[in-house]
Amino acid sequence: MKSCQPGILAEVPQLARYLSFTMKPDVDRDTISRLLQDKLNHDSCVVGFGNELLMALGISLQGMRPFPVQCGPSFTVPSTQSALWIWLRGDDRGDLLQLSRVLAQDLSEAFVLHKVIDAFQYRDSRDLTGYVDGTENPQDEEAVQAGIVQGAEQGMDGSSFVAVQQWVHDLDHFQSLPQEERDNIIGRRFSDNEEIEEAPPSAHVKRTAQEDFEPEAFVLRRSMPWADEHQAGLVFVAFGHSFNAFEALLNRMTGKDDGICDALFRFSQPVSGSYYWCPPVKNGRLDLNLLGL
Repeated sequence: MKSCQPGILAEVPQLARYLSFTMKPDVDRDTISRLLQDKLNHDSCVVGFGNELLMALGISLQGMRPFPVQCGPSFTVPSTQSALWIWLRGDDRGDLLQLSRVLAQDLSEAFVLHKVIDAFQYRDSRDLTGYVDGTENPQDEEAVQAGIVQGAEQGMDGSSFVAVQQWVHDLDHFQSLPQEERDNIIGRRFSDNEEIEEAPPSAHVKRTAQEDFEPEAFVLRRSMPWADEHQAGLVFVAFGHSFNAFEALLNRMTGKDDGICDALFRFSQPVSGSYYWCPPVKNGRLDLNLLGL
């Protein structure tokens, strides 16, 4: 799919850095337009625009909406929207640091860098629990069908809608549980990654079986583990041709459909949740035609 941002369909990198920006007050549209056109065309990143940025440009984009807040007996799924999201991809942490510094400086006329998350691949694309992550992720043409807008107007065709959450794992608690109980929380055996048919209905795999929804709720996951000196977890990143599939999965996880909450909440909690629109590319640059730029 030549018109989508290349990093969306590419393999998950060895290292990543997620940058979230807020907007400075009273920035004029011309300044914002100039920065978006001149400063965001990097081959090693994926760029997403939040509602705050779109509204500052006077744009009401079909399909964009606020990230939904949800609550349950032992969890809250928060909404922590930013104006601009940049996913830096690479294999050298120093290079990612330097690029993030350049971007923060280049965008400083209109944007303030307010959050940075460093992420990495763990073993063979595993979550920090040790379980394989993204086993049912769509591949090849199915990945394009799930993650990229197709057959739409110029400027929308080739774009993508992305849901981003930072999850914090209580790994000490999870590892303290018996192996069978851990397997039943995930819904797969750790030993061979096979799905457990007799797992309880709260098992994560059963809650999020994408083919069990009507319509099917496939998303293109590009999640990566993260860690700092105090905590660790997963940056959940799901690209879609809309937010509908992600919201169907989220509703099932939080028990909104049937009152059964995902067992994942027993050891992990989301601390952020954001929606962004990732514009397509044209001639190697972000195609901002839909924004009138």
